[in-house]
Amino acid sequence: MRIYLDNCCYNRPFDDQNQLSVRLETEAKLRIQYLMRLGIVEYVWSKVLDYELGQSPFFDDEGKIADWSDWAVVYVDVNPQITARGAEIMRHKVKRMDALHLACALAAGCDWFLTTDRGILKKFQNWVPCGLQIPWTSSWRKDSGCDANDRCGTKGDML
Repeated sequence: MRIYLDNCCYNRPFDDQNQLSVRLETEAKLRIQYLMRLGIVEYVWSKVLDYELGQSPFFDDEGKIADWSDWAVVYVDVNPQITARGAEIMRHKVKRMDALHLACALAAGCDWFLTTDRGILKKFQNWVPCGLQIPWTSSWRKDSGCDANDRCGTKGDML
């Protein structure tokens, strides 16, 4: 199972944790990172993440975010095909950087695109890029088929 986390996911642990939804999304994101380290899920890093996360005050702060690029199984650079796919996605009223994240996920053959961005999630209620599933980050485990013991199957293969 290959996943792509957008910049909102990486920044979520640094948001105000007093809201239940933020806290649950943070816990889900940290659990997903745990599954990455175990090799249970593969994940993708991109030049778009380098750019966007590089502007976060937490990016180089003791490697809180920057070190996660080392765990990626695929690195997607921005090229003319990614740019063209991003432009195609933007026709669905998706912001440029979000469209580039989605284009990178598609180019890497990701099964899942994870985000906590309500704007993206709202736009994809009626349209989803071919081949990607875009759940709320906090519902990913249930939707992906991962059980409480981190055994992952395909969607619908709940243990």
